[in-house]
Amino acid sequence: MLPRDTLRTILSTQLGTAYPPSHFEDSTPLLGSIPELDSMAVVGILTAIEDVAGIVIPDDEISADVFETFGTLQAFIESQCGSA
Repeated sequence: MLPRDTLRTILSTQLGTAYPPSHFEDSTPLLGSIPELDSMAVVGILTAIEDVAGIVIPDDEISADVFETFGTLQAFIESQCGSA
């Protein structure tokens, strides 16, 4: 399991100081709303999540829908931790 605060910290670390952990709430839009959230940032975020949570996220399960909002990302991570 990956606590919400840990996911907030991962996003903040990858996206920079303009996005402190407190910036991220369930309804916070991500992909398409944060210019820094490009393909390289997505890879960095997923790698950090895998390292911290001790899971492997299959590439074919990643889509733009996963990164729609902070809440959708959190729900996806919870589902991945449950299936690990």
